[in-house]
Amino acid sequence: MPVVALTTYLERATQGVWDVPAAFLPRPYVEAVTASGAAAVLLPPQADPEPAAAAVLEGLDGLILTGGVDVQPELYGAARHPLTDPARPDRDAWELALLRGARERGIPVFGICRGLQVINVAFGGSLHQHLPEALGTERYRLGGGVFAENTVRITDGTRLAGLLGAGEYVVHSYHHQGVDRVGTGLAVTARTDDGLVQGLELPGDEYLVAVQWHPEENAADRRLFLGLVAAASAFRARRTASAPVPAGGTDA
Repeated sequence: MPVVALTTYLERATQGVWDVPAAFLPRPYVEAVTASGAAAVLLPPQADPEPAAAAVLEGLDGLILTGGVDVQPELYGAARHPLTDPARPDRDAWELALLRGARERGIPVFGICRGLQVINVAFGGSLHQHLPEALGTERYRLGGGVFAENTVRITDGTRLAGLLGAGEYVVHSYHHQGVDRVGTGLAVTARTDDGLVQGLELPGDEYLVAVQWHPEENAADRRLFLGLVAAASAFRARRTASAPVPAGGTDA
């Protein structure tokens, strides 16, 4: 069984009498991974991200960069918008370190919502910090924890189309930021009718797929998670086959 890791929030959380900083992730993310045939592990932000990322990645077969607060605009050279979330440099540094390390090792990566934005910034792209100003619409974040439904158009010939099919596809949205300048080397795989980027991937053999929507909220369609788990299984098989044989050889 492949091991797929998901990045987590590090925020204040309440449970019973406790109101404390906590590492957590909404349950639908974990269920989407386990229902797709992988073991799920959670990766909260670490105080020393580079060596911590190197350590944890050695035991992983797949990585999911999950949703959450806004990426720091300072990372793509923009002035901070008044409605951009307070900076979370701990999470930004952690996820960027995990992404670099995963790519160095060939570990398949899947980005969801914020995860797509982290990937775009890592490749030198930029973000619209508040879509209602950039596009004149609140269609992507209704507020109150209610996911909006939007229709995206998936580009034929992409890895995303191989997973979901080309053409129109209804998604669950909850974001107020989005891709502005596309990162170098990334291919746009889906857009909405207003032109907003809804999917990115890296062409070629490297498995790096990202969507702006929340596929974990659609329990009836696990194809994006099944695609990642299949890639993680293949990576695990390659990793196992290339592992050195212990001294003394193997039993007959």
